[in-house]
Amino acid sequence: MLPTHRSPTPPGEVLAEEFLAPLGITQAELAERMGVPLQRINLLVNGRRGITAETALLLGQVFGTTPQFWMHLQTQQELWEASQLLKKEHRTASPIKRAPKES
Repeated sequence: MLPTHRSPTPPGEVLAEEFLAPLGITQAELAERMGVPLQRINLLVNGRRGITAETALLLGQVFGTTPQFWMHLQTQQELWEASQLLKKEHRTASPIKRAPKES
């Protein structure tokens, strides 16, 4: 279930606060270790870019986590943002009702 009172912690914030800062790794060093442009890491950390499957795989390799960990953070953020948009637009979906199975 998604939190309704606040946004989930963005993946870039988790990266910066839980991985880079404690390990003393700069964004530039991370980008070099991952073989990606520094801009990709900077945009991610600053919440202007999401985590792709490729980035999740590379982060998992660098930090010894699973790619699923990173994708979960991204998915939670996207679902929360979508839920807020639907609320703002007062949009809902109607469930399909199935007839009970006959015995």
